Amino acid sequence: MLKNDLILRNPLRMIGKKDEEILLGGGFGAVLARAGVGKTALMVQMALNALLQSKKILHISLNDPVEKVRLWYKEVFSNIAEQYQVKQIDKLWEDILPYRFIMTFKVEGFSVPKLEERLTDLIEQNIFSPREILIDGLPFDESTRESLLQLKALAKRFGFSVWFSVRTHRHEEPGPEGIPVQLLPVVDLFDVAIELKPEGKDIYVRALKGGGDLGQPPLMLDPSTMLLKDTNQSA
Repeated sequence: MLKNDLILRNPLRMIGKKDEEILLGGGFGAVLARAGVGKTALMVQMALNALLQSKKILHISLNDPVEKVRLWYKEVFSNIAEQYQVKQIDKLWEDILPYRFIMTFKVEGFSVPKLEERLTDLIEQNIFSPREILIDGLPFDESTRESLLQLKALAKRFGFSVWFSVRTHRHEEPGPEGIPVQLLPVVDLFDVAIELKPEGKDIYVRALKGGGDLGQPPLMLDPSTMLLKDTNQSA
């Protein structure tokens, strides 16, 4: 009941379409924001929400070591537990840990063939078979499209969805429909794109593409905890 209670209270449900998943197998989603605004924090909340539903999550970091990623999860989970006054936090934490696997690469050493090799080993040895993959820190440049096409084929073959963090820049004007220039060349490959937009002291979460019921009511990130909240909570 505790897991279900947290899932029902989580504002992330507003990003999906009621009880539907935000992304299906083979689908791509992007979280876009400038450096330091909260991309990783939001992706970790997405992962924790999936872990509470016993979905296996592979978190791939191209910037941070495994221990730093672990600390991200622990801190965000502790903040969620405090926000909802969860008492059995240690037991719940131990329950969801087997559903998470952390993998790290150096940015220059990451490639889809390398990921496929490591992923195939995990799956064939019955060690871990992810339902969803998070890739944090992949540069989006002129060479990205070919890698994404390879990764989409891999995702469809294995049936997992993929979320990416995408770093934007303050000085760059967005393209059509507000899509940041980093995503424009590959936006056709994405089902959902979510932007974190600072406005004064607030950080708004808005859908640029897909995203179901996102925005009614609008979602925000609490700058002090980096947790999602709706505007009714901030009133």
